[in-house]
Amino acid sequence: MDPADDAYGAAIRDHHEGEESFELVERDDGFVSPSGGPPMYFADPEEWPDREHAAMERVEGRVLDVGCGAGRHALYLQERGHDVVGIDVSPGAVEVARDRGVDARECDVADVRDLDAGTFDTVVMGGNNFGLVGTRTTAPGVLAGLAAVTTDDARLLAETRDVHANPTPEHRAYHDLNRERGRLPGALRIRVRYKRKATPWFDYLMVSPDEMREVLAATPWRLHEVLEPNDLDGDGTYYAELRKR
Repeated sequence: MDPADDAYGAAIRDHHEGEESFELVERDDGFVSPSGGPPMYFADPEEWPDREHAAMERVEGRVLDVGCGAGRHALYLQERGHDVVGIDVSPGAVEVARDRGVDARECDVADVRDLDAGTFDTVVMGGNNFGLVGTRTTAPGVLAGLAAVTTDDARLLAETRDVHANPTPEHRAYHDLNRERGRLPGALRIRVRYKRKATPWFDYLMVSPDEMREVLAATPWRLHEVLEPNDLDGDGTYYAELRKR
C-alpha cells in the first residue's frame, strides 16, 4: 500500500506515539461508521473476549499472523514461546509492529506464497480477519496460498462474524443489495479513513458457519470446529478452527 493512502497505519502510528486517533470505515453504499479504533489494536490480553483466549489456546508451533496490525496477537504468542511472523498490507502497521518487537513483514495475504513454503503450523486470522479472503471468488486462491506455506497438519484459527445475527436495518438493506448483485450477504466493499487519508477500496468477507463451509468447499481447508465460547447469540462474532482435508 502507498504510505500516502495508509489511513489505517497512520491511525495506529499516532496512537503508538501517544496521540489521540480514530478510525472510520466507509462502505460502498455510503454507510460510514467508527470502528473500535486503534485502542482495540493495542488491547491487553486482559481486555480480550473469552473466544479470543479460547482460540489462542489452540495455537501450536510456528505461527503466521495474518493482518497483524500493531502486533497484539503476535506479541502474546511470542511471550508463550512461539516463533511468529506477522504480515500486513499496511506499511504503517508493519512499522509499529516491528517497533514493538514483532517480525512483521509488509505482505498482502494474496501474495503469501512469497513466504517460506510448508513452514507454519498455525495461521491466526484474528480481529475478524478471515474477512481478508476478500470474496467468495477470491477466497479459494487466498486459502490455497495459506495452505502452501503451512505444514500438512496445520490449523487455521479464523475470526469472523455471522451477519445474520441481529442485523440493524442499515445492514439488512446492504445484505439484500449484496444478494441482488450475486454476492454473499456479508461481502463488504469498504475503505478506511483517518484525517486526510483513505485506503483504497477493498473486499472483506463476513460469513456464518454454514457460509464458511460453502466458501471452503473449493479450498484445501475444512471447518473442523466452531470454538466455544462464542458470541453467536450476540453480534455473531466467532472463531472457527480450520484443518486441511
